[in-house]
Formats: sequence, C-alpha cells, structure tokens
Amino acid sequence: MRRTVAVAEVRTAHTADLDAGTLNAARVLLGGAFAGEFTDHDWEHCLGGVHALVWEGAELVGHGSVVQRRLLHQGRALRAGYVEGVGVRADRRRRGYGSAVLGELERVVRGAYDLGALSSTEEATAFYAARGWALWRGPSSALTPAGVTRTEDDDGGIYVLPVSLPLEPSDELTCDWRDGDLW
Repeated sequence: MRRTVAVAEVRTAHTADLDAGTLNAARVLLGGAFAGEFTDHDWEHCLGGVHALVWEGAELVGHGSVVQRRLLHQGRALRAGYVEGVGVRADRRRRGYGSAVLGELERVVRGAYDLGALSSTEEATAFYAARGWALWRGPSSALTPAGVTRTEDDDGGIYVLPVSLPLEPSDELTCDWRDGDLW
C-alpha cells in the first residue's frame, strides 16, 4: 500500500499582506487549537505584526505571530517582539510544526527587537524552555490608565528571549496597556 504524505510549507507575512481568507483561516485554527478559549481580544493581539503560517497544501495547520510591545525593565522602555497565537491544529501536532512556527518568530525577534516575550499556557512551558526561552521570575505588572498595576496572576507564566540587552529576570517587568489579557 502506498501512502501519500502532505508536504508542509512555512511562510511569513505581515498582517497587511494577508488576505481576509487567510486571516479567517488563522482565526478559526486558533479557536480550535485553544479549545474555544481563544477570544476576540486574543485574536486582536495577534494582528499588526509578522505571522508565521504552516501550510499543508491549501490547508493552514499552524500559526504564530510576533507584534511589537513596550516592556519596562530597570528604568528602560524595551522594544519587545511579543509572541502571540502560537497554535497547531490538533490532528497535526507532534510533527515539528510548532517548532517551525516559533523558529520563524524567533528569527524576527532576534533581527528586530531588544528581547522576545510571551505568556505561556501551562501545557507549553516545557516547549518554550527547551528552545531557550527563560522564565521571568520577578514580579509582573502593567502600565494601565490608573498607573502601574501588579499582575500577580501572570507571575510564573511569562517567558523572555534575551537578544541585545542584559536582563535581570528577578526584577519587575511591566507591559504596556491593551484590552483583554494584559500579558
């Protein structure tokens, strides 16, 4: 018996260069990958940066994006490549597609930002750590309309990828304001 194997292709593109059909396919993919816990705010956080897309023929099976955010650390406003919406269709996991997506996003982070950052689900922490992302051990906060506010619930789930500046991961890290989840 002969078996047909789909060939996967990873492409990167800015949000502005993706058509409505591709963006819709990515939104649907992430809704499934996060078991219905992917909100409209989560999707909005994925937009405005560079997307890494894994295609098997005409089917989108993996996605991730990196967007610019400002993080405050030790009195500096750092240009961060913030990773959002990394997901692989459930029936295509364990094939290296997540690593392919993150590899492209890390290339963008290393080429354009002071550091990479992301907020991980509990299930994905080992994946990020194995790729060299470091757990942020210090307190987290957000620069909100009411001032700097602690985000204790996010402590222990933030990972950084140092690029060009020394970081002290036991100090405070503050993110910029946005609707929905702050980290």
